[in-house]
Amino acid sequence: MSKANQQLITYQLEIMLAEPTRLSIGKFGIFTFPAGRYAYTGSARRYIEARIARHLSQDKKLRWHIDYLLASCHASIVNVTRHTTPECEINRRTDGHILIAGFGASDCHAGCGSHLKYVT
Repeated sequence: MSKANQQLITYQLEIMLAEPTRLSIGKFGIFTFPAGRYAYTGSARRYIEARIARHLSQDKKLRWHIDYLLASCHASIVNVTRHTTPECEINRRTDGHILIAGFGASDCHAGCGSHLKYVT
């Protein structure tokens, strides 16, 4: 499949963090995440189900920002939604607060600020 024919698939993870959690997140350094609900918006041009399965797995190398949060024993993915709408548009439509500027948005060119939002 050529790049021109690939359909961008967006997914959004609803994450519950049972307790406040202090983590080291790559270049962001050490950060304390408050307990509550988070929304993480991501995308993949192909193999979307493999990407989602990777997020759901506890047995993975920590590669992306979200991996560090999901590796916490206090974090769990409680819902996954899939969209054909572009990632940044779904992210902008999602209510919530940005706690770490740039989190999950290294390749964002739309100025989202972060693709992880603290919802409650």
